Amino acid sequence: MDPYLLIDKYYGESPELRQVLVRHSEQVRDRALLIIDAHPDWTTTGNAQGETVNRDFVAEAAMLHDIGILYCDAPKIHCHGKHKYIEHGYLGAELLRREGLPLHALVAERHTGSGITHDQVLREDLPIPVQDYLPESLAERIICYADKFYSKSHLGEEVSLSKIRMNMWKYGHDAILRWEKLEREMSLM
Repeated sequence: MDPYLLIDKYYGESPELRQVLVRHSEQVRDRALLIIDAHPDWTTTGNAQGETVNRDFVAEAAMLHDIGILYCDAPKIHCHGKHKYIEHGYLGAELLRREGLPLHALVAERHTGSGITHDQVLREDLPIPVQDYLPESLAERIICYADKFYSKSHLGEEVSLSKIRMNMWKYGHDAILRWEKLEREMSLM
């Protein structure tokens, strides 16, 4: 499947927003593929847990992980929807499920931060359905990790690991522990 065709279907009327989405998503895709290339066994025999990953799927899902931003209100990045930005993951997942892409939908749903727990949704009264949004599959974890290195409000810039770690602290101790686990797993050696 060609992710650009799906992006054009929903973003064709919003060229500025399309540019933000595509540029950010291409950066995330490229980093995700770099991670896979640094771990060639992940596509054949798998990681230490025996999980394998499909390179083409990761490329597609990385391009579509933020497709739900069009429903959100974030004028700085040309989003003029009605929803809070935190909702973009599950809204994008709903869109992708309607398009017949349930595995891509899981990536969209589970990529925010280092994942969001059921308890965090309740504790912070987040405006999203109450459930866990933790990246589970290897592909989900790769894209979740790669996403943190690129901001949609500062296109073209790479976020440093130290700044990512600092940002993760805002979400609590569990979030930083999940991030550190992702860092260890995704190490580019």
